[in-house]
Amino acid sequence: MDDVLLGLTAVLQPQLLLFCLLGVTLGTLVGVMPGIGSLAAVSLLIPISFHVPPDAALILLAGVYYGTLYGGSTASILLNLPGSPSSAVACFDGYPMAKQGRAGLALSMTTIGSFVGAAAGIVLMIALAPTIAGIGLMMTAADYFALLVVGLVASLTLASGSKVKGLAMMLVGIMLGFVGTDSQTGQERFTFGSLYLADGINLVALSIGLFGLSEVIAGLTRGSVPVVPADLRLRSLLPTRSDLRRSVAPMGRGTALGAFVGALPGAGTNVASFMSYVVEKRVSKTPERFGKGALEGVVAPETSNNAAAQTAFIPTMTLGVPGDATMALLLGVLIMHGIQPGPTFVAEEPEMFWALIMSFWIGNLLLVVLNLPLIGVWVRILAVPRRVLMPTIVVLMCVGVYSINNSALDIVTMAFFGAIGYLLLRRGFEVAPLVLGFILGPLTEEYLRRALTLARGDVTAMVSRPSTAAILGVAAVLLVVTLARGARPRTRLPAGTGGAP
Repeated sequence: MDDVLLGLTAVLQPQLLLFCLLGVTLGTLVGVMPGIGSLAAVSLLIPISFHVPPDAALILLAGVYYGTLYGGSTASILLNLPGSPSSAVACFDGYPMAKQGRAGLALSMTTIGSFVGAAAGIVLMIALAPTIAGIGLMMTAADYFALLVVGLVASLTLASGSKVKGLAMMLVGIMLGFVGTDSQTGQERFTFGSLYLADGINLVALSIGLFGLSEVIAGLTRGSVPVVPADLRLRSLLPTRSDLRRSVAPMGRGTALGAFVGALPGAGTNVASFMSYVVEKRVSKTPERFGKGALEGVVAPETSNNAAAQTAFIPTMTLGVPGDATMALLLGVLIMHGIQPGPTFVAEEPEMFWALIMSFWIGNLLLVVLNLPLIGVWVRILAVPRRVLMPTIVVLMCVGVYSINNSALDIVTMAFFGAIGYLLLRRGFEVAPLVLGFILGPLTEEYLRRALTLARGDVTAMVSRPSTAAILGVAAVLLVVTLARGARPRTRLPAGTGGAP
């Protein structure tokens, strides 16, 4: 209770409240615009984080992260275009509801479900995070190495296509992470004599290029998006008692599933929302309604992905293993601020940790206010042509990247990875595993070298601990299962289940 009061006292400072409001507002705005998503949004705002205190930066970027999930359902329901990958499921039944004149009901129930799922995830964080951090304090360097290997293998689940391509991207990310000066020996690695590369590849330039600039290029090729008209008067947003009654059980199942999946490294909100949709269709007595405007098919996935978004912070903050690609970016920001996420983070930075958790309550309450009364505003934003919006975003990207080190080479790096990211997406490669490999690769190497030093170079002694062997065993099984599933031939979804638009 003392920790909760400590965090509440900290987050109620005017500065942190302002950054919380700014984060969730920007997150909703980005979520409403189809195709950008939380990864690109967080990448774009990373430069700002270097000009504010670490706690304000963390609250800002976290607000953007879960704010995009709220806004993402708006474009899915009204345009049949997901604002974020995890909101793609909302297209299956949300868009049919909009065509039936029930867009207001779909939008209001997704907002309510999102808040319920987020609230449950926050409660789990408060209950479990200190315990998990306490367990983490008993782990050795070898245990951390094994746990990071699990995180790297789990990153393959972020690739919705070929798992072999996902593995290739992860390995490329690890190799890019090795560029720079070795912290232990002082030797330069893969710098080719360049002073610019001696400090390593700039994470901000890389992430903005891969996620932000590549999406801008793809967006410009798609052109403008027409807006679907919808009756969004206040009366249409109010659910009936029957609607609420039908939504209680889906919200409960979505919350439980999302909270569990979100806490697993590498699973993330995408897996949670799709799994929740499948579960709802399986337990429904009338599965034929799904894909034709079933309210449960909208409520359950949106509840699930918001619960997962909150519990994804548990492994990231308490163990230093990101729950998904966006969490990896947040982890990278903390490291660049000189803060090491993990079990010691909770003990050494209790005010920042608990202020972050308390900001989730405030942020989610603000999101309810932003998403219900201001629906009309977000719909008007959808009318802005991409040919106007995207160049503006590019200018902001360049200014943000340049402002960190005042280096024009950072802009060149961003442009290079933007072009590479676009080409990779065109060829069916996904860049999320690359970024996870880039961030986790050097950490994995660091803990491996520590463990080998303590074991005097004896690999067998390093893995002789039952905990280390067990975690590495989990990593091996997970790798085999993931690659085996990825090697199976794809089957078409039966009619009515929907698919990513």
